[in-house]
Amino acid sequence: MPAWLAQSEPYVRLGVFGALFATFALWEVLAPRRAPALPRRRRWSTNLGLFAVDVLVLRLLFPLAGVGIALLVEARGYGVLNALGWPAWVEVVLAFLALDLLIYFQHRLFHAVPVLWRLHKVHHADLGFDLTTGVRFHPVEIVLSMLIKFAAIAALGAPVLAVLAFEIALNGTALFNHANIRLAAGVDRRLRWLVVTPDMHRVHHSTYVAETNSNYGFNIPWWDRLFGTYRPQPKDGHTDMRIGLSSIREHTGLGGLLVLPLQPRGQQVATRHD
Repeated sequence: MPAWLAQSEPYVRLGVFGALFATFALWEVLAPRRAPALPRRRRWSTNLGLFAVDVLVLRLLFPLAGVGIALLVEARGYGVLNALGWPAWVEVVLAFLALDLLIYFQHRLFHAVPVLWRLHKVHHADLGFDLTTGVRFHPVEIVLSMLIKFAAIAALGAPVLAVLAFEIALNGTALFNHANIRLAAGVDRRLRWLVVTPDMHRVHHSTYVAETNSNYGFNIPWWDRLFGTYRPQPKDGHTDMRIGLSSIREHTGLGGLLVLPLQPRGQQVATRHD
């Protein structure tokens, strides 16, 4: 991988992110899947404000990011793939798949462990569902996720190209599968064999606990089918389903989201089981 590309990684990711954000934002205006639950300005200011906090925290704590760790691992020969010495393209594909599988299980972990759910519920407490939901995460969850990713990159010996491709893909699909966009039923049915679609992931944001605990994938859709967590459609249909958590039915501002994990334990779970 050219050194200039690795050094330009933040700008490459930012450029792709900006282009995709603009594309999906326009798509949401032209062909929305659902009527907005709240005024866009109100939700976007909160979600994008939290995203800005996340970016600032990551840049302060981890200036090297994932690509920087991959470069260090490559230079020192750490990790399983560096020891095996397989063809470069095989290592890139395997590392990409392994990192995506890690994100799937990490997501399940953040639902299953109460202290981690306290953090992750910030993502699920959004009363709406659009592309800004895809960047709405508590900064402590983002830091923990980055540390897990660093450990995985080092253990795998993930190639720099695989890490860069994965980061770009994950950012892009997080915007796509949270976007409030309409896809033809036939297109969605075929596409969700290749990537997690908005209709597939929207089920995960239902207030029904059984639906919240399904469709964990962000990027590759195969893991949910393989590990038995796939749910094709929401019980109440996409236009009538309730989004968010039953325990939180009012919009929470930026300050409230930052302290949301500190709420009393009894308020930390979704309660609509029917």
